[in-house]
Order: sequence, then structure tokens, then C-alpha cells
Amino acid sequence: MSKVLLRSGLIVSAMTLISRVLGLVRDVVIANLLGAGASADVFFFANRIPNFLRRLFAEGAFNQAFIPVMTEYKQTRSFKDTQDLIAAVSGTLGMIVTIVTFIGMVGSGIVTAIFGLGWFLEWVNNGPEAYKFDLASLLLKVTFPYLWFICFTAMSGAILNTFGKFAVSSFTPVFLNLAMIGAALWISPKMEQPEMGLAIGVFLGGLLQFMFQFPFLRRINMLVRPRWAWHHPGVVKIRTLMLPALFGVSVSQVNLLIDTMLASFLATGSISYLYYSDRLLEFPLGLFGIAIATVILPALSSRHVEQSKEGFAATMDWGVRMVLLMGFPAMLGLIVLSEPMLRVLFMRGEFGVDEVTAASKSLIAYGVGLQAFMLIKVLAPGYYARQDTKTPVRFGIIAMVANIVMNGILIFPMGYVGLALATALSGILNAGLLAWGLSKRDIYHPSSKTLWFAGKVALASVGMAALLVWLSPPLSTWAQWSMLHSGAHLLGYIGAGALCYGGLLLITGVRFSHFKSI
Repeated sequence: MSKVLLRSGLIVSAMTLISRVLGLVRDVVIANLLGAGASADVFFFANRIPNFLRRLFAEGAFNQAFIPVMTEYKQTRSFKDTQDLIAAVSGTLGMIVTIVTFIGMVGSGIVTAIFGLGWFLEWVNNGPEAYKFDLASLLLKVTFPYLWFICFTAMSGAILNTFGKFAVSSFTPVFLNLAMIGAALWISPKMEQPEMGLAIGVFLGGLLQFMFQFPFLRRINMLVRPRWAWHHPGVVKIRTLMLPALFGVSVSQVNLLIDTMLASFLATGSISYLYYSDRLLEFPLGLFGIAIATVILPALSSRHVEQSKEGFAATMDWGVRMVLLMGFPAMLGLIVLSEPMLRVLFMRGEFGVDEVTAASKSLIAYGVGLQAFMLIKVLAPGYYARQDTKTPVRFGIIAMVANIVMNGILIFPMGYVGLALATALSGILNAGLLAWGLSKRDIYHPSSKTLWFAGKVALASVGMAALLVWLSPPLSTWAQWSMLHSGAHLLGYIGAGALCYGGLLLITGVRFSHFKSI
């Protein structure tokens, strides 16, 4: 089983790498086009709202509820029953999402007033930044249909993942990135408001992702006609599991949304700084954390259906080791190289040295929680695979309340950086609660092998970070170099850090068997 998981994890990571690299290219193009000013703030706001709902209706709560039930049907019911479940779920989910999308488009002004409260108050008082509210409301009408497309895309991906076809769903986000890059290069320059061109790119990207997976569903005979079936036993089970999971699996996204709302009260650029730093955080999180979570949930669901307690715990242990292996060095690397990475990737066009310095501060704050965010992606499936969505909800609500409290405390002395740090600290709290809950219920205790492994990884990561601090010059020196020169140095430092990390792991006794065997 571990070899299958490792192979699947590598496939997902490889496909995700392509998507994340194109995502960085997309963000480079956007930074060049919009910088970190008012237009960027408004576009990122209009893009974040449907993406937040996507996490609730699609990749987050829905997947965590759907995959365990889908796995149960696939392993214990007939093929026709499985097809019937998909028809019922797609029709029921489709109707709900259609209604939500329509309401979001028609009521975009209300949505903007709720989540962009600072801009709304400016609009009410005829302030100098009232135009942000009008523009955000307009952009939301264009970006909101993305929610409709991506919900079906996520469901299709969940079906394919349950059948072991991980590459397709992991590659699908590439089309969104290509559409947005194309829109930034060829649509936005022809428009009076370039951010509108990007919004059109979001719409087109959702459409392309939606269409891409159809042939692959047809190959496994799972492209069925949707039908409304609110009382279908499988639908009842999924919506029962999904309702509490709306909070449990999406706490980090709720926190980011709260950050966006509070940042609308801060100086222009605050939302953009949080966006660019969050995008760099998402690179290792998606490449490693989400990749492992993608393959581990179907495996854990199978172990639960088989009632294999030892196999379940061993699979959890494998997942924890894998995210520790990548999480520690990625966390420290982001913190140490925050300014150089932002400089190389984004410092061009409207994005200057001041923007690099400002965004690096929030990236460092977010980076504090990267390892915790990765662990959440592995620990939460330990509950969802057992069809327990209520326990993570309790922990998620605690973490969300803690985030709100810390936002109130940290926003005054630290501004947008305080918002990022509060999100990171609430993620650490959430991961700790999830681990404690699994241990208390005797579901999963980290093995001694994993605890020793964590210590070795931490030691090697600290050694790597010390080397990077010693090698890397100050930002003033980076700013004097050409883009090609800066890029070459950054790649060199990353390579040196990777070699140092790998060498220290070998010295401390870490071997390939730690990843291959569970």
C-alpha cells in the first residue's frame, strides 16, 4: 500500500508542480499588469470570494464528505448503485450551486458590502475610495460563475481520485492559469479597466476546467445524467457529513476571508500584499500538503471500510512523515528567502522595491504556520475518512474564534502583517487540536519512528536555514542585480539549501525506507 501511495503522491505532486509553476507565472503577469495598488486590491477581492465558496462547496467540505461515501459505494455496492449515487449527487449539488451562483451574481453589491465593509462605508459616505466598492461589485458578477464550473470540476476530480486516476484532477488547474495568463496578455491591454480582463480570464478558466474532465469520466463509465434526488440515501449521508464540514475543512479560508474584510479598512495595497504572500505560501502547500492529502483520503476511507485499525494508523503515520519531510524546510526557506523570492518573481512593472518589502513581511508571518497548514491537510482526513465531520468542526470553530481575537489584538500594532500572523497562529492551534483529538480517541498516535524522524527533519531544516542566512545578501544588493542575475542567484541558493538539507538528513540517519514503508 505504501508504494502505491508514494507513487500516487509523486504523480499528484508532478501534476501540481506544473500547475503551481504556471500559477506563479500568472501572478508574475498580474503583478506586472496591476502591481499592488487599488486595481489589484479590487481584483483579488473579486477573485477571492468565489474561491472561498469553492472551498466550501467543492474542494473542501464536499470532497471530504463525498469521497468516503463514494468509496463505500464503490467497495460494497454494485456498479449501477455507484452510477446512481453520482447522478443523484451531481443533480442535487448542481441545483444548489446554480441557485447560489445566481444569487451571488444578482446580489454582488450585497456580497461586496459584507466582505469589503471598508469600501462599502467609503461608498456610503462618498469617500475618495468609493469607486472600489462599485468596481468590486461589477467584477464579482463576472467571476462568480467560476463557482458553478469549479464545483462540477471538483466533483469529477473526486470521482477520478476514488478510481485511482489522480493525474487528471491534479493537472486540471493548469487551464485556469493558462486562461488568466492569456487574458492578462491579450484581453486586459485592450480594456479601459485591465482588471476586468482578468475577471473574464477567471470565467474562461472555470469553463475550460469544467470541460476537460468529461472524456476521462466517460472512460470509466461515470459520465451520467444528473438528477435531483434530495432524499437519496447517499445524498442524505453526504449532506449530513458536509454540513458541519463547511467550517471544519475551510477554517484557513474563512480566516483569509476575515483578513480580506479587515484589510479593506487598511491602506491601499494591504489586500495585494496578503495575496502575493499567500500565493507563495500556497506553492509548497499545494505541491506537498494538498498532494499528500489528495491520495491519503481515499486510502484512509478504504482502511476504514475494511475495519483495519492498524492499516489506518500506519497510513496516517506515512502521511505525517511525508508532510514533515517537506514542511519544515519549506517553512524556513520561505521565511529566510521571502524578499529574494518576491523580488525575482514579482518586482517588475507596477511592483517595485517598496512592494517587495511590504509583501515579504506578511509572507514571513504566513510562513510561521506553513507546517501546521500542511499537517491539517493530513490530520483532518483522519476524521473525514471515518465519516466524522463534527469533531473537526469544533476544533475549527475554536481556531477561527482565536483568529478573530488575535486579529483584533495584532491589527493595531502590526496592520496587515498582524492579520497574516493571526492566521498562522490559528492554523497551529487547529493542527494541535486535530492531533490531540486523534490521540484521545485512540485513532492515531505518532509512532516512535515518526517522532525521531520529526526531530531529524527539524535539525536538518535549521541547518539549511542557517546556511541560507549566511549566503543571502540584503535586499539592497538584490535590487542592484538584473532580473536574470537575481534569478540565477536565487536558484543557486535554493539548490545549495536542498543539498545541505539532504546531506544533513543522510548524516542523521534518514533513509528512503522512511518514506516507502508504513
